[in-house]
Amino acid sequence: MRLAVSFFVFALLGACTASPPEAEQLIDNAIDAHGMAALDNAVVTFDFRGDRFVVDRQDGVFSYTRIYEDVEGRTVQDELSNEGLTRMIDGEPAEIPEDEIGSATTAVNSVVYFALLPYFLQDPAVQARYLGGDTIRDTPYHVVEVTFVEEGGGVDHDDRFVYWFNAEAGTMDYLAYYFHTNDGGSRFREATNVHTVEGIRFQDYGNYVVPELTEDAIEEYGRFVGTDELEYVSDVDIERVGVELR
Repeated sequence: MRLAVSFFVFALLGACTASPPEAEQLIDNAIDAHGMAALDNAVVTFDFRGDRFVVDRQDGVFSYTRIYEDVEGRTVQDELSNEGLTRMIDGEPAEIPEDEIGSATTAVNSVVYFALLPYFLQDPAVQARYLGGDTIRDTPYHVVEVTFVEEGGGVDHDDRFVYWFNAEAGTMDYLAYYFHTNDGGSRFREATNVHTVEGIRFQDYGNYVVPELTEDAIEEYGRFVGTDELEYVSDVDIERVGVELR
């Protein structure tokens, strides 16, 4: 009996002192669960809100292209690459006005970033920190905060993100973020319409908000899932997804 009690106490102490999972390992596991290591050398195409996107990556060399029609009915092609941002209008090179460069870059980069999550969480500018566990819809999750260093973190490097990784499947099922543009605010996204193309997991999102949540409280979004306090904003869907693996 004394041996059994001693074993129970030892096991309990061991459980209490177990190290929390590493944030970086949870991100790596999610990239594997989504099959996104293949994006290192691939071309991904998709539509988002009427615009066509082409994502081309090969051994660190990349180009992200947004193809759309402007108010004059011209076909505009904005391409963001390792070399910067360039524009074609009706197949001819065009200058980008200085005051449009930032917004045009964001219009390309932000769509690609969200469409291919969690792939970009392995970027060197990412600073990941484990926040603990959570339960959403009776499913256990690991919660990870992501912030960015200024160098290489992009124009929105001061935004704060929180990700919920399924503790069993390893997938990224929810995310929240706080942004500072346009007076600031936050959003919460729930993965929907999961589909697999060439072994890569893509997912659409329901987009929500709890207006009163501050930047340092967005990890609380999980407790609002399924309640009336979580206000619907929009659907974030990508369509006509294609993948060409190299």
